[in-house]
Amino acid sequence: MPTYNEAGNLPVMAESLMALDLPGLSLLVVDDSSPDGTGELAETLATRYNRDVESGARPRMSVLHRTEKNGLGRAYAAGMSQAAEQGAAYVLQMDADGSHPVGKVGEMLGVALATGAGVVVGSRYVPGGTLSDAWGAHRKLLSRWANAYASAILGTRVRDITGGFNLWRGDALRAIDLASVGSAGYSFQVEMKYAALRRGFSVMEVPIHFEDRTVGESKMNLAVQLESMAMPWKLRARSRGSR
Repeated sequence: MPTYNEAGNLPVMAESLMALDLPGLSLLVVDDSSPDGTGELAETLATRYNRDVESGARPRMSVLHRTEKNGLGRAYAAGMSQAAEQGAAYVLQMDADGSHPVGKVGEMLGVALATGAGVVVGSRYVPGGTLSDAWGAHRKLLSRWANAYASAILGTRVRDITGGFNLWRGDALRAIDLASVGSAGYSFQVEMKYAALRRGFSVMEVPIHFEDRTVGESKMNLAVQLESMAMPWKLRARSRGSR
Protein backbone atom coordinates (compact mmCIF):
# COMPACT_ATOMS: atom_id res chain seq x y z
CA MET A 1 0.00 0.00 0.00
CA PRO A 2 1.82 3.14 -1.19
CA THR A 3 1.11 6.35 0.70
CA TYR A 4 1.76 10.05 0.24
CA ASN A 5 -0.21 12.38 2.52
CA GLU A 6 -2.77 9.73 3.46
CA ALA A 7 -2.87 10.31 7.22
CA GLY A 8 -6.61 10.85 7.04
CA ASN A 9 -7.24 7.50 5.34
CA LEU A 10 -4.58 5.08 6.59
CA PRO A 11 -5.97 4.21 10.06
CA VAL A 12 -9.35 3.12 8.64
CA MET A 13 -7.71 1.15 5.82
CA ALA A 14 -5.30 -0.60 8.19
CA GLU A 15 -8.10 -1.48 10.61
CA SER A 16 -10.25 -2.91 7.80
CA LEU A 17 -7.42 -5.06 6.47
CA MET A 18 -6.32 -6.30 9.89
CA ALA A 19 -9.91 -7.39 10.58
CA LEU A 20 -9.94 -9.80 7.61
CA ASP A 21 -9.99 -13.49 8.50
CA LEU A 22 -6.95 -14.35 6.36
CA PRO A 23 -4.18 -16.17 8.24
CA GLY A 24 -0.74 -14.92 7.27
CA LEU A 25 -1.98 -11.53 6.06
CA SER A 26 0.67 -8.83 6.44
CA LEU A 27 0.32 -5.15 5.50
CA LEU A 28 3.34 -3.32 4.06
CA VAL A 29 2.97 0.45 3.81
CA VAL A 30 5.38 2.19 1.42
CA ASP A 31 5.57 5.86 2.39
CA ASP A 32 7.28 8.51 0.25
CA SER A 33 8.29 10.83 3.13
CA SER A 34 4.78 12.28 3.44
CA PRO A 35 4.92 15.81 4.88
CA ASP A 36 1.61 15.22 6.69
CA GLY A 37 3.21 12.56 8.93
CA THR A 38 1.71 9.47 7.26
CA GLY A 39 4.98 7.56 7.68
CA GLU A 40 5.15 8.22 11.42
CA LEU A 41 1.47 7.34 11.78
CA ALA A 42 2.10 4.07 9.93
CA GLU A 43 4.86 3.20 12.40
CA THR A 44 2.50 3.87 15.31
CA LEU A 45 -0.14 1.62 13.76
CA ALA A 46 2.45 -1.09 13.09
CA THR A 47 3.49 -1.05 16.75
CA ARG A 48 -0.14 -1.55 17.75
CA TYR A 49 -0.86 -4.40 15.33
CA ASN A 50 2.43 -6.18 16.02
CA ARG A 51 1.97 -6.12 19.79
CA ASP A 52 0.90 -9.78 20.00
CA VAL A 53 3.13 -11.14 17.23
CA GLU A 54 5.52 -13.79 18.51
CA SER A 55 9.25 -13.14 18.30
CA GLY A 56 10.66 -14.21 14.92
CA ALA A 57 7.23 -14.33 13.24
CA ARG A 58 6.31 -12.17 10.27
CA PRO A 59 4.92 -8.82 11.46
CA ARG A 60 1.26 -8.09 10.78
CA MET A 61 2.21 -4.61 9.61
CA SER A 62 5.46 -2.99 8.55
CA VAL A 63 6.58 0.26 6.94
CA LEU A 64 9.04 0.93 4.12
CA HIS A 65 10.22 4.55 4.16
CA ARG A 66 11.41 6.00 0.86
CA THR A 67 13.44 9.19 0.91
CA GLU A 68 12.23 10.56 -2.42
CA LYS A 69 8.87 10.86 -4.16
CA ASN A 70 9.52 9.64 -7.70
CA GLY A 71 6.19 8.19 -8.70
CA LEU A 72 3.46 5.78 -7.66
CA GLY A 73 4.88 3.07 -9.90
CA ARG A 74 8.27 3.23 -8.21
CA ALA A 75 6.61 3.01 -4.79
CA TYR A 76 4.58 -0.02 -5.86
CA ALA A 77 7.66 -1.69 -7.34
CA ALA A 78 9.64 -1.15 -4.13
CA GLY A 79 6.95 -2.65 -1.91
CA MET A 80 6.09 -5.53 -4.22
CA SER A 81 9.78 -6.38 -4.65
CA GLN A 82 10.25 -6.55 -0.89
CA ALA A 83 7.17 -8.74 -0.45
CA ALA A 84 8.25 -11.10 -3.26
CA GLU A 85 11.82 -11.32 -1.93
CA GLN A 86 10.45 -12.25 1.50
CA GLY A 87 8.65 -15.21 -0.05
CA ALA A 88 5.05 -13.99 -0.12
CA ALA A 89 2.82 -16.48 -1.94
CA TYR A 90 0.44 -13.70 -2.99
CA VAL A 91 0.91 -9.94 -3.08
CA LEU A 92 -2.06 -7.56 -3.13
CA GLN A 93 -1.58 -4.01 -4.35
CA MET A 94 -4.17 -1.45 -3.32
CA ASP A 95 -4.42 2.27 -2.71
CA ALA A 96 -4.77 3.87 0.71
CA ASP A 97 -7.53 6.29 -0.25
CA GLY A 98 -10.46 3.92 0.31
CA SER A 99 -11.33 3.53 -3.37
CA HIS A 100 -10.56 -0.21 -3.39
CA PRO A 101 -13.03 -2.40 -1.44
CA VAL A 102 -11.30 -4.39 1.31
CA GLY A 103 -14.26 -6.77 1.36
CA LYS A 104 -13.25 -8.12 -2.07
CA VAL A 105 -9.79 -9.30 -1.00
CA GLY A 106 -10.97 -12.76 0.09
CA GLU A 107 -12.86 -13.29 -3.17
CA MET A 108 -9.83 -12.26 -5.24
CA LEU A 109 -7.65 -14.70 -3.32
CA GLY A 110 -10.23 -17.44 -3.84
CA VAL A 111 -10.23 -16.83 -7.60
CA ALA A 112 -6.44 -16.92 -7.67
CA LEU A 113 -6.36 -20.22 -5.78
CA ALA A 114 -9.12 -21.77 -7.90
CA THR A 115 -7.80 -20.72 -11.31
CA GLY A 116 -4.03 -20.47 -10.85
CA ALA A 117 -4.13 -16.99 -12.43
CA GLY A 118 -0.93 -14.97 -12.27
CA VAL A 119 -2.94 -11.87 -11.42
CA VAL A 120 -6.53 -11.23 -10.35
CA VAL A 121 -7.80 -7.74 -11.11
CA GLY A 122 -10.42 -5.97 -9.03
CA SER A 123 -12.20 -4.71 -12.14
CA ARG A 124 -14.49 -1.74 -12.68
CA TYR A 125 -15.35 -2.78 -16.23
CA VAL A 126 -16.48 -6.40 -16.22
CA PRO A 127 -20.20 -7.16 -15.72
CA GLY A 128 -21.10 -6.26 -12.14
CA GLY A 129 -18.32 -3.67 -11.81
CA THR A 130 -19.40 -0.13 -10.94
CA LEU A 131 -17.99 3.36 -10.43
CA SER A 132 -18.70 5.89 -7.73
CA ASP A 133 -21.60 8.26 -8.39
CA ALA A 134 -19.18 11.03 -7.41
CA TRP A 135 -17.42 10.54 -10.75
CA GLY A 136 -18.80 12.86 -13.39
CA ALA A 137 -19.65 11.73 -16.92
CA HIS A 138 -16.40 13.18 -18.31
CA ARG A 139 -14.23 11.33 -15.79
CA LYS A 140 -16.06 8.04 -16.41
CA LEU A 141 -15.71 8.44 -20.17
CA LEU A 142 -12.00 9.26 -19.87
CA SER A 143 -11.36 6.19 -17.70
CA ARG A 144 -13.17 3.86 -20.09
CA TRP A 145 -11.37 5.40 -23.05
CA ALA A 146 -7.97 4.95 -21.35
CA ASN A 147 -8.65 1.24 -20.81
CA ALA A 148 -9.90 0.70 -24.35
CA TYR A 149 -6.96 2.70 -25.73
CA ALA A 150 -4.28 0.69 -23.88
CA SER A 151 -5.89 -2.70 -24.50
CA ALA A 152 -6.38 -1.99 -28.22
CA ILE A 153 -2.74 -0.94 -28.71
CA LEU A 154 -1.41 -3.93 -26.78
CA GLY A 155 -3.93 -6.46 -28.09
CA THR A 156 -5.17 -7.66 -24.70
CA ARG A 157 -8.65 -8.62 -23.51
CA VAL A 158 -8.18 -7.19 -20.02
CA ARG A 159 -11.15 -4.88 -19.38
CA ASP A 160 -9.52 -2.91 -16.55
CA ILE A 161 -5.87 -2.90 -17.58
CA THR A 162 -5.33 0.48 -15.87
CA GLY A 163 -6.79 -0.66 -12.53
CA GLY A 164 -4.60 -0.58 -9.42
CA PHE A 165 -6.40 -3.16 -7.25
CA ASN A 166 -4.58 -6.36 -8.18
CA LEU A 167 -3.67 -9.64 -6.49
CA TRP A 168 -0.43 -11.16 -7.80
CA ARG A 169 1.01 -14.63 -7.42
CA GLY A 170 4.47 -14.28 -5.93
CA ASP A 171 6.09 -16.34 -8.67
CA ALA A 172 4.54 -14.08 -11.32
CA LEU A 173 6.17 -11.03 -9.73
CA ARG A 174 9.51 -12.79 -9.53
CA ALA A 175 9.24 -13.78 -13.21
CA ILE A 176 8.47 -10.21 -14.29
CA ASP A 177 11.59 -8.74 -12.63
CA LEU A 178 10.22 -5.56 -11.09
CA ALA A 179 13.56 -3.79 -11.44
CA SER A 180 13.05 -3.79 -15.22
CA VAL A 181 9.66 -2.02 -15.07
CA GLY A 182 10.07 1.52 -16.38
CA SER A 183 6.79 3.24 -15.49
CA ALA A 184 6.87 5.86 -12.77
CA GLY A 185 3.18 6.74 -12.68
CA TYR A 186 -0.20 5.08 -13.21
CA SER A 187 1.01 3.40 -16.42
CA PHE A 188 2.76 0.98 -14.04
CA GLN A 189 -0.56 -0.88 -13.88
CA VAL A 190 -0.63 -1.36 -17.66
CA GLU A 191 3.02 -2.31 -17.95
CA MET A 192 2.78 -4.91 -15.18
CA LYS A 193 -0.29 -6.67 -16.57
CA TYR A 194 1.17 -6.69 -20.08
CA ALA A 195 4.43 -8.12 -18.71
CA ALA A 196 2.50 -10.91 -16.98
CA LEU A 197 0.62 -11.78 -20.18
CA ARG A 198 3.83 -11.75 -22.21
CA ARG A 199 5.31 -14.30 -19.79
CA GLY A 200 2.35 -16.64 -20.12
CA PHE A 201 0.47 -15.82 -16.92
CA SER A 202 -3.30 -15.57 -17.09
CA VAL A 203 -5.25 -12.53 -15.90
CA MET A 204 -8.68 -12.93 -14.27
CA GLU A 205 -11.06 -10.10 -13.38
CA VAL A 206 -13.45 -9.82 -10.43
CA PRO A 207 -16.11 -7.07 -10.45
CA ILE A 208 -15.78 -4.36 -7.81
CA HIS A 209 -17.42 -1.09 -6.87
CA PHE A 210 -14.80 1.63 -7.16
CA GLU A 211 -15.42 4.37 -4.61
CA ASP A 212 -14.11 7.92 -4.90
CA ARG A 213 -11.78 9.17 -2.18
CA THR A 214 -13.41 11.31 0.51
CA VAL A 215 -10.21 12.55 2.21
CA GLY A 216 -7.11 14.01 0.54
CA GLU A 217 -6.31 14.80 -3.07
CA SER A 218 -5.65 12.72 -6.19
CA LYS A 219 -2.00 12.43 -7.27
CA MET A 220 -2.85 12.49 -10.99
CA ASN A 221 -1.14 15.30 -12.91
CA LEU A 222 -0.36 16.18 -16.54
CA ALA A 223 3.03 14.43 -16.57
CA VAL A 224 1.44 11.22 -15.31
CA GLN A 225 -1.31 11.45 -17.95
CA LEU A 226 1.22 11.96 -20.75
CA GLU A 227 3.29 8.97 -19.58
CA SER A 228 0.13 6.86 -19.52
CA MET A 229 -0.69 7.80 -23.11
CA ALA A 230 2.81 7.05 -24.40
CA MET A 231 3.52 3.84 -22.46
CA PRO A 232 1.32 1.41 -24.48
CA TRP A 233 3.14 2.42 -27.67
CA LYS A 234 6.51 1.95 -25.97
CA LEU A 235 5.52 -1.49 -24.73
CA ARG A 236 4.23 -2.48 -28.15
CA ALA A 237 7.44 -1.34 -29.84
CA ARG A 238 9.55 -3.14 -27.24
CA SER A 239 7.64 -6.39 -27.68
CA ARG A 240 8.01 -6.28 -31.46
CA GLY A 241 11.72 -5.58 -31.16
CA SER A 242 12.23 -8.60 -28.90
CA ARG A 243 10.64 -11.09 -31.31
